[in-house]
Amino acid sequence: MQILLVEDDNRVADHVVKGLREAGHMIERVADGKKALYMTAAESYDVIILDRMLPNVDGLTILKTMRAAEDNTPVLLLSALGEVDDRVKGLRAGADDYLAKPFSFSELLARVEVLARRGPVTIEKTTLTVMDLSIDLLAHEVVRDGKRIDLTTREFRILEYLARNMGRVVTRSMLLEKVWDYHFDPQTNIIDQHVSRLRQKVDKGFAEQLIHTVRGTGYMIRPPA
Repeated sequence: MQILLVEDDNRVADHVVKGLREAGHMIERVADGKKALYMTAAESYDVIILDRMLPNVDGLTILKTMRAAEDNTPVLLLSALGEVDDRVKGLRAGADDYLAKPFSFSELLARVEVLARRGPVTIEKTTLTVMDLSIDLLAHEVVRDGKRIDLTTREFRILEYLARNMGRVVTRSMLLEKVWDYHFDPQTNIIDQHVSRLRQKVDKGFAEQLIHTVRGTGYMIRPPA
């Protein structure tokens, strides 16, 4: 299996990495929550082992960001917080399993193997959430920080596609294909015009900008820092 371990405790991480490699698995380890957000968006894993308390971005925020981006990779959440309420918060944030520290490696390995057999769970989402922005896919309604935003059908589809690909660059050609349903000259400025109007509605007046231009390539909604 290809496994990502997100753990800032070097002693715990070394123990887990050693055991998983001896069990025949390939494993990458990162110690920083912000780097973990990038890794989960850029790479595919069979299972992610995620510590709850991390520098820069905590484990629950990483989980929520993954699930909002429709990344259903199985996640085993590790935490020194082992009370029932803590486990419930972790599971509700999107974890598939929860293991309290300290733990035995044999139990961790068994839980990882169970999650790998289960595989990603496909859930039909009706709402996409990006920070304080909520997109209701059924009602075609967009709300940011409690304020309803009126969008045209085309603007809604652009925003939905960007949100589904949060953390990934969406090229103009991709938008032309997915939003307009056919191909034509990617040099046309029709995309820029629509995104400009969308930004005026979604970002203007808010402290945090959601839609970013990737110069010469396209656009993206970045994960929260």
